[in-house]
Amino acid sequence: MLWPFNRFKNSHAPSRGTIEAIYGMIVAQAREPAFYASFNVADTVNGRVDMLILHLWLVLRRLRSVAGGEQLAQALFDHFCNDMDDNLREMGVGDLTVPKRMQALGEAFYGRSTAYDMAFDAGDEELSKALMRNILNGEFPDSARALAGYVRQVSAALDASEVKTLSSGTWTFPKPMLNS
Repeated sequence: MLWPFNRFKNSHAPSRGTIEAIYGMIVAQAREPAFYASFNVADTVNGRVDMLILHLWLVLRRLRSVAGGEQLAQALFDHFCNDMDDNLREMGVGDLTVPKRMQALGEAFYGRSTAYDMAFDAGDEELSKALMRNILNGEFPDSARALAGYVRQVSAALDASEVKTLSSGTWTFPKPMLNS
């Protein structure tokens, strides 16, 4: 589990540049127009946050299996939290409301991560259902199946990445294709 204060445990944290590079890749992939044009993901703030959480979950899932990946995963999660806080403030959310929104965002992240972990292990049909429920608002079963195929493709690509490549942020996400 990722905790917001784990960064104080070790002084061997990944470099800020590496974290920003990996997080930037995650954000860029979550913004890929194909998700909104072809996969029926809502092109809204919530839809984009859902795609960001999905891609962050995929990367964090892979990092759990890498020696020393816990520190990188924690740093990515911390960066995600800081980014979401900054974005809420830029959107005009008041200082008193930001903590409530961040708590809701944290609950969404952990809820989706748990659902995706369980569904990923349970098979394609369960993964499709979890994606349809959490990203596609319970609609578009064909898009959910295609999105599940994409998730499997990304997971396989991340699993095939060498640890050095993964931890340096020099890998790339597969292009989302509707026939994934």
